[in-house]
Amino acid sequence: MKRVVSVSIGSSTRDHEAQVSQFGEMFHVQRIGTDGDLNKAVALLKELDGKVDAIGIGGIAFYVTTGRRNYYFRDAKKLLHACKKTPVVDGSGLKHILERHVVRHVHENVTGLSKKRVLLVSALDRWGMASGFYDVGADVTLGDFMFGLGLSIPLKSLASVSLVGSLILPVATKMPFKWLYPIGEEQEKRVARFHDFYNAADVIAGDYHYIHRHMPDSLAGKIVVTNTVTPRDIDELKEKKASFLVTTTPNMNGRSFGTNVLEAMMAAALEKRAEDIHPRDYANFLSGADLAPRIERFARS
Repeated sequence: MKRVVSVSIGSSTRDHEAQVSQFGEMFHVQRIGTDGDLNKAVALLKELDGKVDAIGIGGIAFYVTTGRRNYYFRDAKKLLHACKKTPVVDGSGLKHILERHVVRHVHENVTGLSKKRVLLVSALDRWGMASGFYDVGADVTLGDFMFGLGLSIPLKSLASVSLVGSLILPVATKMPFKWLYPIGEEQEKRVARFHDFYNAADVIAGDYHYIHRHMPDSLAGKIVVTNTVTPRDIDELKEKKASFLVTTTPNMNGRSFGTNVLEAMMAAALEKRAEDIHPRDYANFLSGADLAPRIERFARS
């Protein structure tokens, strides 16, 4: 059995373990949160190096993209370079391919998304998902300014996000990551904002911590398309009367792990380092794996 560990700078309250069969292998999968402590995460990575088959980095992406160029976070580089032996991935290689596929799956098998009003909380870290919504003809509002910088400025096209990103990311990626994204205990806090944008949307999509950060008291009738959720998150969405939950990764023993875990499982199965995994490897695995999204219907809208 191969062992995969996700080291996350997120809250330890979301920790989970599971044994799963995927990619023709059995895996013991574990998620360990460090509550926003980067130094603790680095120490844990060094401790695990050479002792597990692959490691996923959670709670922080190595980079964000404008579609033309990738911009690496300074804080993420500390984690990326902590291991010398074990493959380390953050899920980005798989995420953009998988999430585009999931949007198409929802459009064809759950509910048509053409002309649906979508609030995507950030396109810079969900470029594949954003592209997928545009591909199916959705009316998309991009919340990168709102959820990343706290500014009530909606964007309507990937071209505008790409332009803005090329201007601010060279500076923003050098800032402490916690200034841009909730980590540790901040993930548990919610301050309702941007009500008009939530209320106007048929679909709320993107990173769950961003969605939760400013979520209103009611999500009645909304479809939520996101990444990782815990049973507590699901209960909250039910209480807020969301209509559907779609997670871009499958249900593993009651939990939707992040794409960093899936990519780590792929790296372990392939016995390759991240830099040696080719896009065709992702395509081959996706075509032969049971990675159907988790879809739950909570209430009729």
